[in-house]
Amino acid sequence: MAGRLDGKVAIVTGSSSGIGQAAARCLAREGAAVGIDYHSEPEAAEQLVEQIREAGGKAICTQADVSKADEMRSLIAQTAQHFGRLDIMVNNAGIEHQMPFVDTPLDVFERVLAVNLTGVWLGCQEAAKHMIAQGHGGRIINVSSVHEDVTMPGNAAYCASKGGVMMLMRTIAVELAAHQITVNNIGPGAVDTPIDAATKADPEKYAALLRGIPLGRMARPDEVGELAVYLASDAAAYVTGSTFFIDGGLMRSAGGL
Repeated sequence: MAGRLDGKVAIVTGSSSGIGQAAARCLAREGAAVGIDYHSEPEAAEQLVEQIREAGGKAICTQADVSKADEMRSLIAQTAQHFGRLDIMVNNAGIEHQMPFVDTPLDVFERVLAVNLTGVWLGCQEAAKHMIAQGHGGRIINVSSVHEDVTMPGNAAYCASKGGVMMLMRTIAVELAAHQITVNNIGPGAVDTPIDAATKADPEKYAALLRGIPLGRMARPDEVGELAVYLASDAAAYVTGSTFFIDGGLMRSAGGL
């Protein structure tokens, strides 16, 4: 059976672990050749490439700090040159530093925005340039968060960055529609990735987290990856300018009030 993304080429930033890794696996399983981006985990990225190849897929890995324009250009250029084209750009890389707003140093705020917002800007812009030059449209998918729309006290820098990603997506979706390039966000809630290991290890914190999720569990990374596949596929050809939240109902829950 043909994959939904046969013949397509995708890049997933921050794909050596977590949601990015799951998205890369899902895209490759559906037939896309995938450019794996990593910042500081070459072994994990290389292992993922080998696993995709062993399963019959195509993948390469490249090191890039998404907040650096020259490195983002290199990532996209190398992948497009290696596979001959670029059809799908998944801007997934992100960081957070939780601390009270009044205690957050300026350099922490600037670093969070550099990765989470500037990195998405650069990924969208460089990918769009390639797609426009190719002339056959494309898909840009940003992994945002429920916190593009929901507050999280103690995480103001992160929330600010994700709110910026929301308006960036909405604006460029309108600009790029003339080139048949769709732009959408995925907004995950709590996802079972290594970054949440500390929360899971604390029974009280974990129980409190689950109480706020109507479905009573965290998302699996592959569930987020499957949403990326949909948005990258022909089934979503008429979908642009929206955020697709995948949160188990978290955003609709008010603690029973």
